[in-house]
Amino acid sequence: MSLLSRITINPEQCGGRPCIRGMRMRVKDLLDLLAAGVSQEDILHDYPYLEKADIQAVLEFAAAQSDHVMLRAG
Repeated sequence: MSLLSRITINPEQCGGRPCIRGMRMRVKDLLDLLAAGVSQEDILHDYPYLEKADIQAVLEFAAAQSDHVMLRAG
């Protein structure tokens, strides 16, 4: 089951960047934390308004965004 409905995009919020459930927590902010090695448990502790499904939704969103064909000019 897709969790992408947890990712919202509102041109009036965070410059139109993807956020989590309409909050001012950007997808990129959460990805940066994960990339820095912060555990999911620590993230959920530090940001009690987030849910485990939010982290899963961000990872699903990032995976979908990375699935683009790359063309080389040449």
